[in-house]
Amino acid sequence: MTAFNRTVLLSLAVTSLCLAGCLGVKKAKKPKENKAIAAQVEEAFKQRWIEKRGAELMTHGISPDIARGQAIEEFRLNYGYTSAAGK
Repeated sequence: MTAFNRTVLLSLAVTSLCLAGCLGVKKAKKPKENKAIAAQVEEAFKQRWIEKRGAELMTHGISPDIARGQAIEEFRLNYGYTSAAGK
């Protein structure tokens, strides 16, 4: 066997051993979503959004109570997929 053939054969053997080791490595598990934290974040977003939209509506001369009610309704329409929209 020539030196070149030995080098190629040795390289293939080392490569296959390295790849076999990589395939045996387990993937890290994805952390589970904490529903309580997600609900808190959604609720905080809802409050900030309603405050901002209510203030925008009040600049157009709408009374604070009506502006807040309209902002809540708009939030439900725009973000109905969130759990905070159902509250």
